Amino acid sequence: MSDTANERRRFQRIAFDAATELTQGERRWSVELHDLSLKGLLVKRPPEWNGDPDQPFVARVDLGPDTQVSMEVVLTRTQNDLLGFVCRHIDIESISHLRRLVELNLGDETLLERELAALGDDH
Repeated sequence: MSDTANERRRFQRIAFDAATELTQGERRWSVELHDLSLKGLLVKRPPEWNGDPDQPFVARVDLGPDTQVSMEVVLTRTQNDLLGFVCRHIDIESISHLRRLVELNLGDETLLERELAALGDDH
């Protein structure tokens, strides 16, 4: 990614290894999480991928026992073996878990507040 694209990025991606699942109707895929942000996630395309890019998905990321982030996402890009999804809806409990994860990984509350403000600007 170019420096200009990095400067435009308002949401820091966090490389994170966690059990992740995508669902769409009755279809279900276990995927390898590449990174996660307040705005969405990037996953490795599973070999049996047959998702409908015109319909929403539900992404579930297990952060630990009894701690899960669940969000409704849409596929926004496919590049090589990666699938990029943008969050369209997330419940309050999931956003709280995700916010804490981002806060711990950024190590800077100012950056977190800037990202949360940018998230509000998108809606």
